[in-house]
Amino acid sequence: MYYIISMIYFNIQDFGAKGDGKTDDARAIQATIDACAQAGGGTVLIPAGKTFLSGPFKLKSYIEFYVQTGARILANPDETVYVESAFRKNKGEGTVWIGGEDLEMVTITGGGVIDGNGTAFMGKELEDSFELKPFDTVDPRPHILTIVGAENLRIRNITFKNAAYWGLHLIGCNDVAISNISVLNSLKVRNGDGIDLDHSRNVRISNCHIESGDDCICFKNRREYAEFGPCENITVTGCTLVSTSCSIKIGSENVDRISHVTFINCIIRNSNRGVGIQHRDEGIVSDIVFSNLIIECRLFSDTWWGKAEPIYVTAYPRSAENNKDGGWRFPEGESTGKVGHIKNITFSNIRCKSENGIFVGAEHPEKISGLRFNDVDLEINKSTSYPGGMYDCRPCEGEGMIKGHTSGFYFDNAKEISVSNCSVKWGPDRPDYYSNALIAHNVMGLTIENFEGEAALPDKETILINNSNRVLQKTANR
Repeated sequence: MYYIISMIYFNIQDFGAKGDGKTDDARAIQATIDACAQAGGGTVLIPAGKTFLSGPFKLKSYIEFYVQTGARILANPDETVYVESAFRKNKGEGTVWIGGEDLEMVTITGGGVIDGNGTAFMGKELEDSFELKPFDTVDPRPHILTIVGAENLRIRNITFKNAAYWGLHLIGCNDVAISNISVLNSLKVRNGDGIDLDHSRNVRISNCHIESGDDCICFKNRREYAEFGPCENITVTGCTLVSTSCSIKIGSENVDRISHVTFINCIIRNSNRGVGIQHRDEGIVSDIVFSNLIIECRLFSDTWWGKAEPIYVTAYPRSAENNKDGGWRFPEGESTGKVGHIKNITFSNIRCKSENGIFVGAEHPEKISGLRFNDVDLEINKSTSYPGGMYDCRPCEGEGMIKGHTSGFYFDNAKEISVSNCSVKWGPDRPDYYSNALIAHNVMGLTIENFEGEAALPDKETILINNSNRVLQKTANR
């Protein structure tokens, strides 16, 4: 039994789909979508009880794409069928599997599974990852869903899994609601993002569970789609996230503006990095609130970016070296770039447990301003055998790693930071690189109020402040 809201539906089996898990049913699926669109809209039904192997196909306007509970669409593992780049002329970052452009009123739902067959596109399985297969120009790994320029897009009550590259990539979309979905990617597949919003606005993401080897939820403004403008007016609430890299990320690609965003009532578990604002391009990041979060992080190998920072805010120029697509990262005709500003960011009512501390760093204090940490509690304890004592600033000019001591809060080059009603506690396992509760270096305007904590080791100061001015401390426990 199935319940379809639309009065008109089109069953892909009526258009020749086999559903035997061996025959490529892409032509039948596309024919069904085309017929539904030509009829003025309706529901495209992928019926239960079968696996429909498929190469690429395109969604069209006024369609409800209904993958019935018990049905599965599985990406064809034949790399030769994927020929359309996911990033236009930049062919080095994957291809399009399920696509669509200039869409109106599209819904993807039904309770079934859309499976990217990710490991079929990987090389040898390693201890904590898969090798990436070499390629010349085109990386054939398909993104699960690539939608460009959609209005009124709804994605709900469905499971996406096993992405070979990104999962859901929405570019230039407006009025989007994503709710009650699961994105279950392999934690060993690199570049396997969950949801990527790219130049999109007026988006609501709610009550989703996402597991990913790369970013679970990421907002960015890619240069390849610069004409679509800023990424703004976004709410994320009630999500649970697990990532071998960064669970919530802003950037690193941002050639425009990412602003007016809230993350509320989310849980991050077993992740390499919790919340990351990783700014490396000329755009602006501003007016973002993170509230009511539980963040638990741990270290992973250097295969993955991040060093267990529960909260991470950085603004550094992008590295031009050792990047397979470096030519697409900088403005046309240039081989280097510059980094814009981060301002007006609030972290409130957050509980963190990790092997590392909170890190804020920039090339110059003017690049980061107006950060507020209110009621942020941090517990640090060594829990894995991976080496620590560093913060990961890749991709940036220079080495990319800041090595030294692990502090509860580490501020390096920033302006107007407020720390109020926050605390730092250390667990029983404290390596010798565990250090101060708070370090501030070259911070212009630092306020510390009602701070509780102590240094990890008796020979360290609780709060260490260097080359900073207009420092106000109230009732700090030293």
